[in-house]
Amino acid sequence: MSADPKTAKVRPVAKADAARRELLMGLYRQMVTIRRFEEQAAKAYTQGKIGGFLHLSIGQEAVAVGTMAALRADDDVVASYREHAHAIARGTPLTAVMAELFGKATGCSKGRGGSMHLFDVARHFWGGYGIVGGHLPLAVGLAFAAHYRGEPRIAACFFGEGAASIGEFHEALSLAALWKLPVLFVCENNFYAMGTSIWRSLSIEDVTAKALAYGIERDRFDADDVLVVHDRVAAAVEKIRGGGGPALIEMRTYRFRGHSMADPAKYRTKEEVDAWKVRDAIPGARKRLAEMGAAETDLAALEEACEVAVAEAVRFAAESPEPPPGEVDAHVYA
Repeated sequence: MSADPKTAKVRPVAKADAARRELLMGLYRQMVTIRRFEEQAAKAYTQGKIGGFLHLSIGQEAVAVGTMAALRADDDVVASYREHAHAIARGTPLTAVMAELFGKATGCSKGRGGSMHLFDVARHFWGGYGIVGGHLPLAVGLAFAAHYRGEPRIAACFFGEGAASIGEFHEALSLAALWKLPVLFVCENNFYAMGTSIWRSLSIEDVTAKALAYGIERDRFDADDVLVVHDRVAAAVEKIRGGGGPALIEMRTYRFRGHSMADPAKYRTKEEVDAWKVRDAIPGARKRLAEMGAAETDLAALEEACEVAVAEAVRFAAESPEPPPGEVDAHVYA
C-alpha cells in the first residue's frame, strides 16, 4: 500500500466499528450530562436552593452509565443515596431530578424525597435509600418477584464498599444464592466509606472475595473505561438472565468530591486526587472517540447540548411550585 496520503486507499469504517463508536458517543453524552448536572447541583446547594444532604458522584459516572446501558428497560434498579447519576442514566428527565433536589412539586418524588430518595416507577427505578446497605434485601425481593412470576427481568443493586460490612449485605447474598435469584449486586468501590478508607475498614480489600462464601459469580475491575464497564456488565447480565443465578461485581472508581457537600475531604491528599483525575473516564472516552474518528465539531456540539439541557433543568426547578401544604400527609399511607 502506498505511503502517500494522496494515493493511499482509505479503509472504510466497518459496521462493527461504527456501531461501537455510536455506543460510546451515547455513553459519553450521558457521562458529560451527569457531570454538568452535578456541578450545577453543587452550585445551587451553595446558593441555598437545595436543602438537606447532597451526595455527588463526580468521578464515578462510568459505573452508572455503563451498567444502565447493559440493562433492559424492564429490569429493576435499586440504588443507594448517591443516585443522581443512576436516575439520569436510567432515563429520568433532568428536569424531574433537579426539581426533586430543589424540593419542588414537579420532582420525580414530588419534592418529598430530595437528593437521597429519587424514584421513577415508570422506569423501574425503585429509589435511592439513605440507610447504608438497607436496600440490598429490597433488590433481592424484586428479583424473587420476577423469578416467582416467571418474568425475564433481573434486579440490579448499586451500593458502596462501606455496605459490604453491613449485615443486610450478607443476608441478601445468602438468600439470592440459595434461590438462584436473578440479581446483580454492583459495588461501587470509591475507597472511602464516608471518610474512612477501605484500608482501615475492611480486612480484605477485594469485596468480591465475599462472593466465594455464597458460591456466586464475581468480577472485579477498574471503572475508568465506560466501554469496559458496559461489556463486563453485559456479560454478567447475560448469565444471570439465562438462569445462572446472582453475581457480584466490584468496580474500583473514585469520587473527586467529599462524601457530601458538608465534607471537605481533608482525609485525602491532593496528590491522590490528582492521580485519579488522570484516569477520569470522561476525558478518556472523549480521547477514544477522537481516535475512532469522531469529529471535534460533533463532540463540541454534544457537550454544548449537555450544558444547555442542564441549564434548562435548573431553570425548570427554580420556577416550579412548592408542594401544596395541604398535601403534607399525602403518600404516607397506602
